[in-house]
Amino acid sequence: MKNNIRFGTAGIILLAAAFIIQMCARTTAGFATWYAHHIYPILVRVIGRVSALLPFSVVELGLYLLIGGGLIYAVKNRRTPVNVCSRAFFLCGILLFSYTCCCGINYYAAPFSSYAGLQTGLYTTGELKELCSWLLEQVNASVSEEHYAERKREWKTEGVRAMKKAGEEFDCLSGYYPVPKEVTCSYILSVQQLCGIYSPFTIEANFNGDMPDYNIPHTICHELSHLKGFMREDEANFIGYLACISSDCPAFRYSGYLTGWVYAGNALARADIDIYMELRQKLDPRAEEDLQENNAFWGRYEGKVAEVSNQWNDTYLKMNDQEDGVKSYGRMVDLMLAYRKNTK
Repeated sequence: MKNNIRFGTAGIILLAAAFIIQMCARTTAGFATWYAHHIYPILVRVIGRVSALLPFSVVELGLYLLIGGGLIYAVKNRRTPVNVCSRAFFLCGILLFSYTCCCGINYYAAPFSSYAGLQTGLYTTGELKELCSWLLEQVNASVSEEHYAERKREWKTEGVRAMKKAGEEFDCLSGYYPVPKEVTCSYILSVQQLCGIYSPFTIEANFNGDMPDYNIPHTICHELSHLKGFMREDEANFIGYLACISSDCPAFRYSGYLTGWVYAGNALARADIDIYMELRQKLDPRAEEDLQENNAFWGRYEGKVAEVSNQWNDTYLKMNDQEDGVKSYGRMVDLMLAYRKNTK
């Protein structure tokens, strides 16, 4: 009984602490920004470095052990459900507190655009067309036929180099990055329609190694951007794009430009389908083949699990003050337009 009380009390303290910190991040001006760029980097250098010592995804292994160990413990203690509940409550407290410290607070920090000097706003169809035309030229000039299966180690280390090179232009991206990790069972991500995932519990950048090759470099850089405190998905997409086009590796530049073209092209198609189709016809056949392969790959995993995962992701984003939910991924176009205007 005493142990149950101890576990229950510890769980309450952790949950209360997580709630208080979350409220401070949401209501106290400047707190989240200060935390994201002073305290969080320490956690990355400590927890991230420890996780980086192991060549596999620590959070993936932890998930399997948690599920297996939890089931075994529940079966062994089925006659004392209070014991199971008290331990489960304590575990929930640990997980929520860890999530808050290593992820949740950062959602309320200053956006990347404020560091990069990017002023987003309204843009014309003409400006969008110019961006798409430029991206199309870059895609066609950088088409890469490298394959991830043949260059796994090089692509992982190149992701770190690309992010550090982007850090030479934007100081907020400089510093330490652990090597990103491919999850052992990528099917788990594929069935949820996920290219990658950042683990706040182990501070790891994980990615789906089964998806089409062109997707992988951008996803690697996207997930690594979260380790600099930028949690908004639209900004992580944009930072991933910046890092890829800054890279010296052809496969990374191609991934960045083609990903940028997809986002900007989709926006142009909604604005003026005729202009979009005119440009689409000029896309290099090899890039067109990659896009068709990408559509076919994700199409194989459409179903109830993907729907539930998408709904959960949408709810998760809205809970963290991204009111557009999954639509926030499309705001990357505004950032690309602003960056294009600044660098012309």
